Order: sequence, then C-alpha cells, then structure tokens
Amino acid sequence: MNKDKAMENEIKKEKQSKYFDLILALFVAVLLISNIASTKITSFWNFTLDAGTILFPLSYIFGDILTEVYGYRKSRRVIWIGFFCALLMSVIFMIVQYLPVAEGWENQAAYESILGFIPRIVIASLIAYLAGEFSNSIILSKLKIKMKGKMLWIRTISSTLVGQGVDTLIFCLIAFLGVFPTDMLIAIILSNYIFKCGVEILFTPITYNIVYFLKKEEGIDQYDYKTSYNPFALG
Repeated sequence: MNKDKAMENEIKKEKQSKYFDLILALFVAVLLISNIASTKITSFWNFTLDAGTILFPLSYIFGDILTEVYGYRKSRRVIWIGFFCALLMSVIFMIVQYLPVAEGWENQAAYESILGFIPRIVIASLIAYLAGEFSNSIILSKLKIKMKGKMLWIRTISSTLVGQGVDTLIFCLIAFLGVFPTDMLIAIILSNYIFKCGVEILFTPITYNIVYFLKKEEGIDQYDYKTSYNPFALG
C-alpha cells in the first residue's frame, strides 16, 4: 500500500513538472551557444573577456532556479545532460574538422579558427563547467536547508560567488596558463569573474520572480534533506 502511494505521489509530481523540460532546454542552449561564442575575445567597459561570458552566467541562474525549485537531484541530472551535450558538440566539431575538404570549398581555415577542436580549451571548458555547476548547486541546496528557505538572494549570490570562482579559475588556468603573461592571465580571470558575478546580482529580481512563479505553478518547493550530494550518484 505504501509502495502504491509512493508511486502515485511520484506520478503526481512528474505531472506537475510542466516547466522542467523548458528550463532544461534553455539551460543546454545557453551552455552550447556560450561555448561557441567564446571563440571571440571582446573588450568593453575595461573588461577583457571571451564573448561567451556575456551569455554563460545565465546557465548559473538556470542552475539556481532548478536547485531551488526542483532540488539538487534533478539539478544534478541537468548538469550531466549539459555536460554530455557539450562533449558531443565538441566531438562532432572535431570530426567535421578532419573530414576531407570538398573541391572549391575554401573556408577550412575559417572553420578551424572558429569551431576547430583545441583539446586544451575543450578539456578546460568541460572540467570547469562540472566543478563550477556542482559547487553552485550543492552550496545553494545546503544553504536552503540551513536558512530554512529564507533570503533567497543571499543563497543565490553566495553559491554563484563560489561556483563562478571555481569555474573561472579552473578554465583559465588549464586553458591559458603558460600561453599568456601572468599579468594578462590575472586580468582575464578577474574580468571574467567580476562580470559573471555582476550579471548574477543584476538578475536577482528576475530570479526571484521566476522561482516564485514556478513554485506556485508547479506546486513544488524541494528541500534536499535525504539527498546524496555525490555528483556521480545515479539515484
């Protein structure tokens, strides 16, 4: 009887999650688009950063929304889906890069400069993504329990400061250490970190509204009391 009731509750919960797939799709789209946009280095307002940084902070905002509303278990699933989508994209770009060039097609150099497979950059991006996203999600989930669901702005900003710091530091060190002079590398790290965290802070009112809307519409406000925080856990 208890088993049947548990299954009934699980089915009900799945039916209520009518916006989860939409957030999942947007999260993955932001991740992939920002990775491609990162091939361009831009500079404005005294910030020097890759163009993907303009969009990438949104993935952390979606991560905050997923963890706050649906819980760490579902957020973990989304993070891994994003990882394998990014990995698949990199593999496909690599295969296409090394396919024979058709006679008359003169854009191979342009393709390689924008979408070409650079192992060091790809590895840096994937490792940094996992470390940063999981740091962000775990901290937000634990703070929600400790703070009893109050002061969302403190929890989202705190988790982002750590997550973005881990992401930016790992990516820049793996991708650029020894490539750029130390002073330039430090400038890139600081510019990226400050910009990403600034976007998160500016978007806090929007995050509040989306979280409130989803909790009301979905009827879900997950607390991870008995959830394993192991990033590799399947259950």
